[in-house]
Amino acid sequence: LSIDPSPYFKGKNDEINLAPYPEEWEMYSAKLKTYLLSKIAIKNEGKKLDIQFKELEILPLTKTLYIVYHFNLQPIDEIPESLDIEYNVLFDKVDFHRGLTIIAHNWKAGIINNESMSSLIFSPSETTQTLSLTDSSMWSGFKALIKLGMWHIYIGIDHIFFLLALLLPAVILRRRRDERLNIQPAEKFSTSLWYILKIVTLFTIAHSITLSLAALGIIHLESRIVESIIALSIGLAALHNIFPIVNKGESVITFLFGLFHGMGFASVLGEKGIEGEYLAASLLGFNIGVEIGQLLIVCAIFPILFILRKRPIYKKILFYGSIFLIVASLYWFVERFFDINFLLDDYIGKAINKIFKVIGLK
Repeated sequence: LSIDPSPYFKGKNDEINLAPYPEEWEMYSAKLKTYLLSKIAIKNEGKKLDIQFKELEILPLTKTLYIVYHFNLQPIDEIPESLDIEYNVLFDKVDFHRGLTIIAHNWKAGIINNESMSSLIFSPSETTQTLSLTDSSMWSGFKALIKLGMWHIYIGIDHIFFLLALLLPAVILRRRRDERLNIQPAEKFSTSLWYILKIVTLFTIAHSITLSLAALGIIHLESRIVESIIALSIGLAALHNIFPIVNKGESVITFLFGLFHGMGFASVLGEKGIEGEYLAASLLGFNIGVEIGQLLIVCAIFPILFILRKRPIYKKILFYGSIFLIVASLYWFVERFFDINFLLDDYIGKAINKIFKVIGLK
């Protein structure tokens, strides 16, 4: 079911206007129920429970509309110790889809008014999981948010490209604006390591600040503007690698644009409906996942660059790699700012998904 939500949003804060109620969506209701029943199974002690759907509801989140079906499970006389859940919704259509299970109320586990801490996250490689209804620990949800943060880095090609733009010059000495052609390899591994640790730390601090402020609702920018600035950040960081924009300005560029990347991360939490009582724990878990993902990328690329830093090929990698990032930046900026879909992202996503399958990350 494809729905264009734009006619229902209005105002500076993207308030949603659902009056009159979109009755035309009801025509899809029966097909949606049939589809969901074919893709979801909930079992108690090996016995499949009957899913009895109730009313349809429209849930607006971050300029996105979700169709919500409430349901009862029968027959259940009392809350069981656990439920086995099989979830295969959309995995055959959208490989990057992730399904979240959230326990909102469970007196037995001491959980009240929880709309933020995920208990399970389903993926194409994890379609069957057990949901404990007696464990009141936050650990399972915390681990789920860590995995979500890591996954967002791996599918967030723009964030990876920004990190790559920062990594490319990590093995040379810092340059001034009048030293554009003077590329001097760093002699010590510790010098380069200190540089990239400082840069990654600044990026972490910056996006943690705005991720928290945006998730708390203290700051708000239209997602189109945020995503467009994120796209530009890649190009400016890459351009700085070729023609230093600010004297030794890597730290300034990293921190400034890291703030906007944080707002981009916040949109992910908003779309998942993660807010409320466990927001702090959710933010921490998601942030840790993002950092683990970043560090794994650094560990994979940085040693190679350090080995190549004194060889002629490194200058070519720095120059042509930065040119590639500038082109990608402009492509994404035009696509996002003018709301145009050039379809290239779809092909890239499919290619990345194939790579994940090969290396076992899916």
